Amino acid sequence: TLGFIRAEDPRFLGTLKMAEEKLRDGMHMHRYAAPDDFGVPETSFNICTFWYIEALAAVGRTDESRALFENMLARRNPLGLLSEDMDVKSGELWGNFPQTYSMVGLIHAAMRLSRPWEEAL
Repeated sequence: TLGFIRAEDPRFLGTLKMAEEKLRDGMHMHRYAAPDDFGVPETSFNICTFWYIEALAAVGRTDESRALFENMLARRNPLGLLSEDMDVKSGELWGNFPQTYSMVGLIHAAMRLSRPWEEAL
């Protein structure tokens, strides 16, 4: 989260619930649900999955957040890179590759799920 609103705020919780209901597909998140020029979205949007992971951690759903994060780590290619999109059923990486904002999402989610340095030392 960017800190614009506290995770305990009903608006944050409501947005999270709505995103889960409308955009979650198994362990992944779609960017949108409505059909467009390409039809109904078939692939998840990796940065959205990482944003979701961060939101879950922010509201204290850490175990679920970690499970989703581990799933995303397992989907990287042999070089540790991610693309823009992912086929939800096969885990195949689709779209622009490598995708910077997918990798930034991975880093941000890792930081959110990591212990602070003070605790690790």
